[in-house]
Amino acid sequence: MAFATPIPPARGATSARPRWRNRLLRFLVVAGPGLIVMVADNDAGAVSTYTQAGAQYGTHLLWVLLCLLPVTYFVQEMVARLGIATGQGHAAMIYQRFGTWWGRFSLFDLLLVNFLTLVTEFAAIALAAQAAGVPPVLAVPLAAVGLVLLVGTGSYRRWERMTLGLCALSLAWFWLAVAARPDWGDVLGHMAVPNLPAGGLTGSLVFLVIAIVGTTIAPWQLFFQQSCVADKRLRFADLGAARLDTFIGAVAVVAFAVCMVLVGSALRRTGVGYQDPAQMAGALAPVLGRVGGGLILVLMCNAALLGATAISLSSAWAWGEVMGGRTSLEARMSEAPRFYAVYALCVAAAAALVLIPGAPLQAIILGVQVLAGVMLPSAIVFLQLLLNDAELLGPRFVNRPWNNWVNWTVIGALFALSLVLAAQVLVPDLFAFSA
Repeated sequence: MAFATPIPPARGATSARPRWRNRLLRFLVVAGPGLIVMVADNDAGAVSTYTQAGAQYGTHLLWVLLCLLPVTYFVQEMVARLGIATGQGHAAMIYQRFGTWWGRFSLFDLLLVNFLTLVTEFAAIALAAQAAGVPPVLAVPLAAVGLVLLVGTGSYRRWERMTLGLCALSLAWFWLAVAARPDWGDVLGHMAVPNLPAGGLTGSLVFLVIAIVGTTIAPWQLFFQQSCVADKRLRFADLGAARLDTFIGAVAVVAFAVCMVLVGSALRRTGVGYQDPAQMAGALAPVLGRVGGGLILVLMCNAALLGATAISLSSAWAWGEVMGGRTSLEARMSEAPRFYAVYALCVAAAAALVLIPGAPLQAIILGVQVLAGVMLPSAIVFLQLLLNDAELLGPRFVNRPWNNWVNWTVIGALFALSLVLAAQVLVPDLFAFSA
């Protein structure tokens, strides 16, 4: 029996394939922090904001989301670069480079905003559970216990895999967006060309646009991703893969947000009002069916759980970095008691507050918007100053001139929008434009 003589590979083929394979493997090892921080940012508050944008204005505000894609990437790329260059979290770097006062100021501001945001996550879980026929007094404590167990495994990799699994559930938003049967011509047109809905520039439109911006970029994201990168021990050679991970996450967060707007726009066509996404799920049952309505409730809970674990971890990491003690998901609970205690305390306190009858949840939501608006610009300014510290980062990681032009422009825009948001919440009639 004759055997064919094997054909030798083309020149360079044997080296190109391992190189491609090695790059893919490196990316799979490095990926996680960027994708998690972005998808977790589409938390319960984001679901409410994006669906409200669709319910009020249809697809007219999709161009705003597209404009936010490069902004989210540039901000979080700085965070990833700083974490790799220093091997430390954001709170630790502020504390070391700007002193005790600024370090503790940023820490306690973060803890306050994070806690109030956590309350909104558990409030969303309570609303979704109630709409599904599950008593909140059962659903909220179970969610809190699950969040503590999620991080208490003593393995960063195990936590990351489970969290990425929750992120994968968000892919169901694509199915819901298609099931909502939008006008795809309008979708593409309103995404590509900035436009205003019928009625023109109004106070409610300005408020909603600023809320979308504030929802897409939050202070806890800076602290979370840098601490996550440090805990994962990413190094210089991982920078390219970390940037790709962050870019994919930025694309994902905007794509899911677009899907939420499309789901909300289906409700606009029905002419039915709603007070929260849990009621929206029931109102959309005639369009999406019972399965679609139930899926919205599941995704609402999933978004709240993702947001809650990321926000709580950013608080626990920041506390440990400033106040001392081991801060790593690689440590067992007995090896890092303060780190896990802060995480568990944040989760338990927020869950308990939601279950208090008559708790001022709406006032808390407004307070979160104002405090986050006040904190975000200062947090990004610290980040920008750190990225220009050549002594700290060296020539490879320090900002380039074009980085500074882009980043200061983003910071200026966020600062202006944050001031407008705070003013609009405190004085609702301040920006009462006529139609």
